[in-house]
Amino acid sequence: MTSTFPDISISTERLVLRALDEDDIPSLAAMMNDEQVGAWTDVPQPYTEDAARTWITEYAPTERTAGRGLDLAVTEFLTQRLVGIVQLAKTNWQVRSTELSYVIAPWARGEGYASEAALATARWLFRDQKFERIELRTAADNTASQQVAQKIGCISEGVLRNACIAHTRTEDGRWVDVRTDFIVWSLLPEDLDGVGDQLADTGGFTSFSDWN
Repeated sequence: MTSTFPDISISTERLVLRALDEDDIPSLAAMMNDEQVGAWTDVPQPYTEDAARTWITEYAPTERTAGRGLDLAVTEFLTQRLVGIVQLAKTNWQVRSTELSYVIAPWARGEGYASEAALATARWLFRDQKFERIELRTAADNTASQQVAQKIGCISEGVLRNACIAHTRTEDGRWVDVRTDFIVWSLLPEDLDGVGDQLADTGGFTSFSDWN
């Protein structure tokens, strides 16, 4: 029988990670229309509110109930503003592993939200869901996403050559595909030892531009 993720909420000092709901549609569409999101993800551009509604009401619930993954809205605790998305995908329940990715909205970058949300998700997976491995894949030139992986304790395992399709704009405004490498990262339960203390030593979640 296929296992599934529970419908949960995860809280940190500054954030609440929860299921997406229809109130998130305008903010989700605006976030996904960002240039950096278009460059580093396969999200269609332009991204419409109808597409956001389909993601929230159809795609995300189906992925969770089918056991394939989990989509969480990342919101500020104080303002309840949507500041990002954390996604789990390609989940293998037999070996207790999943792939983690994250997107931070342009209006919330520079606050360290990606590392805070990813670390909270990893702790929940390892402690509550008894997972044994989390995998991340970052495009070779996506240094901000690589910084997040390093910050939460991930170990670089190698390079998948020519395995990633990024995107760039032409002079006439069209998006075109650009092939590049994937860097593969892994995170195991023991890799989290001391990560929280290291973040505290640096005064919290160091600021840099976060997206994946």
